Amino acid sequence: MAAYLDMLNTIGLCRTVMVQPSVYGTDNAATLDAVEEIGRHRARAVVVVDDGFGAAELAALAARGARGVRFNAVSGNGAPLAQLERLAARIAPLGWHVQLYTHPDALPELEPALRRLPVPAVLDHMGGVKAAAGGVEHPGFRALLRLLEGGRAWVKLSGYRSSAGPPYADVAPMARALLSAAPDRCVWGTDWPHPSLHDPAEVPDDGELLDALGAWAPDGAVRRAVLVDNPARLYGFP
Repeated sequence: MAAYLDMLNTIGLCRTVMVQPSVYGTDNAATLDAVEEIGRHRARAVVVVDDGFGAAELAALAARGARGVRFNAVSGNGAPLAQLERLAARIAPLGWHVQLYTHPDALPELEPALRRLPVPAVLDHMGGVKAAAGGVEHPGFRALLRLLEGGRAWVKLSGYRSSAGPPYADVAPMARALLSAAPDRCVWGTDWPHPSLHDPAEVPDDGELLDALGAWAPDGAVRRAVLVDNPARLYGFP
């Protein structure tokens, strides 16, 4: 936790959202303990649940800072994708959202279901589209843009979709397209501690990831929306 807080302080972030790691499945204890340690005045959580969680258990998670449910169709152990619509209906009274990490090729097929949800859908990692795998012309990216333009979807901006590395210039067209489509529904994420990267030489500098946002959104009002105003609405920060 000390290393995480040091990173936040170094790059100047006051608030944070802890996303349940897939390896823990529906055991959200570590994630919620981290929220408690940081303090609910500056931290929130996205958890993993399934049909076995009752209304009282969901309310208890909300009381500890949970604001969304993660569905991971890439590395597994997220909430089951088959339960997406049922769980969305159950979390709607709490004001939560669903967070979806999926293969970009699956987005066109998922698009109708995401449009039907009674809660916002937050798409991880720019919809999972790699710059070298089609970028803005990828069918999954086009589906993501349509969802954003429909007014319900949100997206997480990240340099992680880069195929070239810092300063992530190859990602800029995708990031700018997303910011143009829905500047009020884009948020930014680091993916710290970068668990999918096992070679220390591949681990990005989080300051460079944040600098990339400055290049994508040179307008200060847009950067404030992405870093302050939008997450305050989505995650219920005061």
